[in-house]
Amino acid sequence: MVNQSSQLALPLIVLLCGLHAVADATAADRAQADESDYYRLVSVATSEASTDSRSKNWKPAPDGLALEVSGLTVLDDRRVAVAIRKGEVWILDGVYDDPPKNVTYHRFAAALHEPLGLLKHGDSLYTAQRTELTRLRDTDDDGQADEYLTVAKGWGVTGHYHEYAYGPKLDREGNLWLTLNIGMGLTGTQLDRTIKDPPLGYRQGRWRGWGMKVTPAGDLVPVCAGMRSPSGIGANAVGDMFYTDQQGNWVATNSLHHMRDGAFYHHPEALASMNEEDSPIAGITKVPGGIAYPDAVKQFSQLRPPAVWFPYKKAGQSATDILLDDSGGKFGPFSGQLFIGEFTQASMHRVFLEKVGGEYQGACFPFRSRFASAVLRMDQGTDGSVFVGLTNRGWSSLGTAAYGLQRLVWTGKTPFEIKEMRAMSNGFELVFTRPVDAPTATTPASWQMNSHTYLYHSTYGSDEILQRKLAIEKVTVSDDGLRVRLQVNGLRELFVHELFAFGIRSRDGEPLLHSHAWYTLNRIPR
Repeated sequence: MVNQSSQLALPLIVLLCGLHAVADATAADRAQADESDYYRLVSVATSEASTDSRSKNWKPAPDGLALEVSGLTVLDDRRVAVAIRKGEVWILDGVYDDPPKNVTYHRFAAALHEPLGLLKHGDSLYTAQRTELTRLRDTDDDGQADEYLTVAKGWGVTGHYHEYAYGPKLDREGNLWLTLNIGMGLTGTQLDRTIKDPPLGYRQGRWRGWGMKVTPAGDLVPVCAGMRSPSGIGANAVGDMFYTDQQGNWVATNSLHHMRDGAFYHHPEALASMNEEDSPIAGITKVPGGIAYPDAVKQFSQLRPPAVWFPYKKAGQSATDILLDDSGGKFGPFSGQLFIGEFTQASMHRVFLEKVGGEYQGACFPFRSRFASAVLRMDQGTDGSVFVGLTNRGWSSLGTAAYGLQRLVWTGKTPFEIKEMRAMSNGFELVFTRPVDAPTATTPASWQMNSHTYLYHSTYGSDEILQRKLAIEKVTVSDDGLRVRLQVNGLRELFVHELFAFGIRSRDGEPLLHSHAWYTLNRIPR
């Protein structure tokens, strides 16, 4: 039931005049809220112990082991397996101990070529090396892999530094998914080994910039294309597959995409493989450039919009892994949502998704900052906590460590947050983790909203363009205080809608832990 007395029309002039005052007045309140009150970081092993208040009980990795985590998978309620950049897989025992002072390390596999993912599947571990998907199996139970089996291969490798292969991740049908990085700036003899006479003149190794799946029968199937640096893969609660991409040429800012047959995303150099046998994409003769992204979607019929844009620096600078909270509430109030790793800012963001008109869209929110180093890999433990693999090798990140493994644990306290943000035909409905205070929710200066989009072009990244302030004309608070409807004038499809809620309080007087949200509105519900 909706409390009609909690409705208020918001004159735009009053809204704009009060915004800065509210922001200043609430800054001190917001600073008092600490993410660690709700989600505590436990350092299992890092290159420095200073990130954890319990560091006196922290046990370092063995001498000479740089735990630059590039793959991570939970094995059971005592152990995790990690792949490291050096090309080894280690099994760590005792990682759930709090504090983790008796962690043991055992090397399971070695001599791998840049493994960038790790998955426990059946009785084996699977990892994507640069040139193949490999199955690792211990057949004699001595604790070491004695079978290194090629599960799939067949993509091009020229030797270029950026030709990474990521994965695998498992979908609901038992397929193993991989993503392949674009080779950037291929020159000289590298070009001689690429596809001859590629479509549109783009030169890349075979299937570079593509999402691939390996069926249970072992077939390597190209699925979708247009990826730049797709370092994160994961499934949502219904088993649909997603990947993250990172800002660069043709990619305006970091993004989250729904992977499905025949979809094309941003980077046209992936079209070098368009005429390959088994390609699900065909007939692209022209790629528009230098235009606003909504116009590009209209002109370029194969172009599929991201489910979520992550505004640059505001919501990270280099998106990585995708984790589904499948804990049933053991990790707090966000079960069924996705969590996205962030490299440069050593943090994690949260994503709420919905499907409107057959297209995924949704909102991203800040979640947890101040990891010890760059967040590259994540997996959920048997107790609902989240293991986070760290490494900043090759690029810089915030944090006090160069690499390591941390565990993110819910303390049992529920933060005051915007849990969900859903699109309506005339605005948005917000669902909160705790009841809101109706007077603050219906105060005009408590809210601010604007929208923007990006340029689709070959230049590195994009500024926010076609910006517009939006008028919130009415606020409606439900009787239980858990839902707030915002009637917004001027919604625009294929634009990011940025929400600020500095002035909102819970019924017990707390400000939001995070007062920002960014909703990517691909389709307005009708």
